[in-house]
Amino acid sequence: MLKPKHPHQSEVTMTEMVLPNDTNTLNNLMGGRLLHWMDICAAISAQKHSNRIVVTASVDNVSFTEPIRLGNIVTMRAKVTRAFNSSMEVFLEVWAEDIPAGLRVSTNRAFYTFVAVDQNGRPIEVPALEPETDEEHELHLSALRRRQLRLVLAGRMKATEATELKALFQAE
Repeated sequence: MLKPKHPHQSEVTMTEMVLPNDTNTLNNLMGGRLLHWMDICAAISAQKHSNRIVVTASVDNVSFTEPIRLGNIVTMRAKVTRAFNSSMEVFLEVWAEDIPAGLRVSTNRAFYTFVAVDQNGRPIEVPALEPETDEEHELHLSALRRRQLRLVLAGRMKATEATELKALFQAE
C-alpha cells in the first residue's frame, strides 16, 4: 500500500511568455500552443503525485474565454484533485497577464486525467489523495462524478452503472 499524499504536494506553477512564434495572424496565442503548455503543466503535477511516468488519458472541455495576446505572461497552476487505481485527475487554471497595463485575467480551466505507467507502459498503482482544504474536499468529491461521466462518454461504463451521476438527477 502506497502512502497517501496531499494536493499541495503535486502543485505546479508554470509560466510562459507569448512570443511571435506562439501567435496566430491576430497576434493571439494559438490554442494548440496553450493546450501543449497546459498538458505539460498538468503532467508534471501528476508525475509529482505518482512518482511515475504518466500519459494523458483525457482532457475535459477547455473553453477559451479570453484571448491571450502577444507579450502576455501566461501562468498555469495545476494540482491533483483525486487519485484512483492508476489514474489521477488534475485541475488546471490559466491566467494571462499584461504586465505593463497591470491587468491579469483568468482565461482557461480544465480537468486532465493521467495514467501512471511502469517502464513497459502498463498502468501502475498510484498513491491515494487526502484533501486538506474545503476547496480540495469539494474537488475530490466531485471528481468521481466527472470520472463516471468521462467513462460513460467514452463507452467504457454503462450509464446505468454511473451511480454518482444518477444521484445528481434523483429528486428528494
